[in-house]
Amino acid sequence: MADYGHELRFGIFVPPVAARGRALLRLVRQADQSGLEVLAVQDHPYQPAFLDTWTLLSYLAGVTRNLTLMPAVANLPLRPPSVLARSAASLDLLSGGRVELGLGAGAFWDAIEAMGGARRSPGQALTALREAVAVIRALWGEGERSSLEGEFYPLRGAKPGPRPAHPIGIWLGVYGPRALRLTGELADGWLGSFGYAPPRNLPALMAAIDTGARAAGRVPALIRRAYVIDPTMTPGQLTEVALVHGLSEFLLPVDPEGERATHHFATEMVPAVRAAVASARAGYPPPQPSSV
Repeated sequence: MADYGHELRFGIFVPPVAARGRALLRLVRQADQSGLEVLAVQDHPYQPAFLDTWTLLSYLAGVTRNLTLMPAVANLPLRPPSVLARSAASLDLLSGGRVELGLGAGAFWDAIEAMGGARRSPGQALTALREAVAVIRALWGEGERSSLEGEFYPLRGAKPGPRPAHPIGIWLGVYGPRALRLTGELADGWLGSFGYAPPRNLPALMAAIDTGARAAGRVPALIRRAYVIDPTMTPGQLTEVALVHGLSEFLLPVDPEGERATHHFATEMVPAVRAAVASARAGYPPPQPSSV
């Protein structure tokens, strides 16, 4: 059992398809009014069929009231962390503290290079991710100026600010053993996906995060775990993932026209999972791991 006792949160994970912008706005408004808590938007700046994620999140902050907004995950090779830090802090201030920051080390390197970004080896990408977290936190902090040594993202006397409205969580969307240990060492959360990490793979991934946390003197339970689910998963399977593997945030992947699926998720799936997890935490027998 790895139930860390975190409050459950539920939301949707969407692609920012430019040609379906109006449908996307309807979907987001529905999610905001239905009791869901999180809106995660894919970030692929090299994709010409997509709206820019930060522009979209900024617009959506003005037409929603409840949803936590996050890029899932921000593409670091094309979004310098010093600018990303100010973007996230600004949106957090304007939205009343509703921003979380997902970060990715990079993928689809041909497309990144085509946009002027640098191709990185796995080791370089991990080093850059570590440096980016330090840069972002430094620019959210206090003090006159920040200076950090770095191979990819040095700071040479940059002034921190603006400070976010609340402590913005940094979530890493990673899967490799070293990157998972880095998550445990530095991050506030992990953001994974059924497509890359089906439940049968979660024990090893969660163990790597916990190992990184303990090595850094942190409590593993402090690192939250989020999951883009498979839409066919049942309430029982989500309950198992929460109680057995310690995940506490579940995101339904939907297209902009996914209002029916979002309604079903918010009105049927979410209450069932909340009730089952609450029952188990109250002392009823927990589920046993399955082979899903």
